[in-house]
Order: sequence, then structure tokens, then C-alpha cells
Amino acid sequence: MIAIIDYGMGNLASVQNALLKLGYDAITTDKADEIEKARGVMLPGVGAFEDAARNLRYLGLNKTIYKIIDRGVPFLGICLGLQLLFSESDENGLHKGLDIIPGRVERFQLPAQYKIPHMGWNQVESVPGSRLFNGVSRDSHFYFVHSYHVVPRDGASCTAGICNYGYDFVCAIEVDNLMGTQFHPEKSSSKGMQILKNFGEMTR
Repeated sequence: MIAIIDYGMGNLASVQNALLKLGYDAITTDKADEIEKARGVMLPGVGAFEDAARNLRYLGLNKTIYKIIDRGVPFLGICLGLQLLFSESDENGLHKGLDIIPGRVERFQLPAQYKIPHMGWNQVESVPGSRLFNGVSRDSHFYFVHSYHVVPRDGASCTAGICNYGYDFVCAIEVDNLMGTQFHPEKSSSKGMQILKNFGEMTR
């Protein structure tokens, strides 16, 4: 069973429906005991970083996340869920994240011809050997909606995918059982479904 953490941020149904379509047992829950029993855990999210981090702490789910990652359970953050894994974000002030991946979340600093948010389909160059991108060609396109992006302190140790929007930025991370994507695989057609399938197979 894959647990999708419900912490009041964003529509989780599309992620759950994509997993169910692929044949995986998936639930959305805010209960720590259900999350801890899962063979895989996902943290999607859309919205403000400060609100999301506060909700996780209020529900006590930050401690649950630390516990399951330490146990080696496959974990996937999506969009805001990826950003929350980092140390801090400068969105509307400076706010502390889960601090699992050392680094910051920063707003795009772009020339005037680039619109913010970065929204729509864009190419992702994956890192060879990534389990998350297994079977996905390196010129594949995925769907993005975001104004902020992650900046790892040591990109070489965690980067699984790079995207260019005015400049290169890290759009996917992978460290052992911990993974994350800035793009939305559940909204990225067959390539995104392959990403979700790859994650699902890690939970078998």
C-alpha cells in the first residue's frame, strides 16, 4: 500500500487516481499509523511553503516523515512536497523546511521575457542511473507549475533531473529511498505515469 500524506495542501485525488490506474493500492491519509505501515509514501502539494510546513508540524507528520525515511521506506515528494524536503524557503520571508536535503528554495530570478510562474511542459534531462527515470528518455517533457525552485547545497549528491527555464535548475532529486520532482508526474501523460510506476515498483 502507498500512503499519500494529506496535510491540507492541494488536490491529492489526481495522484491517488493515477496510482490506482497503474494498479497500486493507494490511500490518502493524515494518520501517522497508516503512513508508518505503508510500503511507500508520497508527499504532493500545491500552495504556500509556510502554510505547508506549519500544517505538517501541527499534525505531527514531520516526525512521521523523518521516521519512515530513516527506515528506508520509498518516499516521493511532488512539487511543494519536494520543496518541503529542503532546509528553508525564501517564499514570503524565510521559513524552515524539513531540512532532510541541505539547501534552499528560491524564487526564479529571470529576464522580463520569462513569465513567473513557470507553467506548462518543459524538457527534463535526467541523470543516468536514476531509478525514478528508468525507462524514460532523457529528452522527455513534463508538466510544471511553480514560481520557486530548489537549490541543493550539494547538487552532485542528490540531483536526478535538470530543467532549463532561463537557466538550469534542479527539478528532481534522488538519494537512496528519498526522491522528489518539481514537475507533476500525475499531469505529465505517459512519461509521468512511468515515473509513478517506477516509484510504485520500489514498494513491491
